[in-house]
Amino acid sequence: MTSNERIGQRSVGQGAALITGASTGIGAAIAEKLAARGAELVLVARDSARLEAVAERLRAEHRVAVLTVPLDLSRQDAPARLAKRLEDAGVEVGTLVNNAGAAHIGAVGDVDPARIRQLADLNAGAVAETTALFLPAMLARGRGAIVNVASTAAYAPAPHNAVYGASKAFVLSFTRGLWYETRGTGVRVVAVSPGATETPMNPGRAPGKRRPEQVAETVVAALRGRAPAVVDGWAYRLQTFVFGRVLPTRTATALTGRFFLRAARHVR
Repeated sequence: MTSNERIGQRSVGQGAALITGASTGIGAAIAEKLAARGAELVLVARDSARLEAVAERLRAEHRVAVLTVPLDLSRQDAPARLAKRLEDAGVEVGTLVNNAGAAHIGAVGDVDPARIRQLADLNAGAVAETTALFLPAMLARGRGAIVNVASTAAYAPAPHNAVYGASKAFVLSFTRGLWYETRGTGVRVVAVSPGATETPMNPGRAPGKRRPEQVAETVVAALRGRAPAVVDGWAYRLQTFVFGRVLPTRTATALTGRFFLRAARHVR
């Protein structure tokens, strides 16, 4: 019997940890941290080969059951299909980490409109729907946790990366609202906002850039805390404070726009 089969056929106690975007980067690092603490896992991502490679490593190193679900969460029916898959397998989700996301650096007028819709559906729509699908069972049990991975880009408008910034602002606002709604229920809700991190979406090292493992540590710490939103790394905490509360919106937007304009030129 495989690990995939076992997780669906035995009690998972406090519930498995469901992590989206788990095949690389921050998602894979979060899976590693939770597996090291003995959590059984449900890993979701589009790339089935990479996803299974992560699962096999975690099974071997940490002796935990891991279920992989290859799925493109930007598709309209994907969150509902995921929930049905886990229901049929008898999997109880105790911790939900909505990490899957994507960006497209460039001016909105230069991007395929269908691509804009796809990004918004993945970064914002899938997060809200997936949360709504798994939250009721957590509330009924009186325990659970939801981590929504936002971004420092959520704290100021992001010209030349406008869809990503706006979608992450949605995630941040949505999570803060949900945090208030769930106070006293036993369900922990928190948004974690990384800054620039070494991931396939943001490759290469640079001064100040964080590693996925550092972000994963922040996620684990945030689960133990009480705040509705946490920014990863002291430098990025300072940045979001200045951009979100000190600078006028026009100034913050101009500075952010210059940063992403340079990034767009580099991409081209």
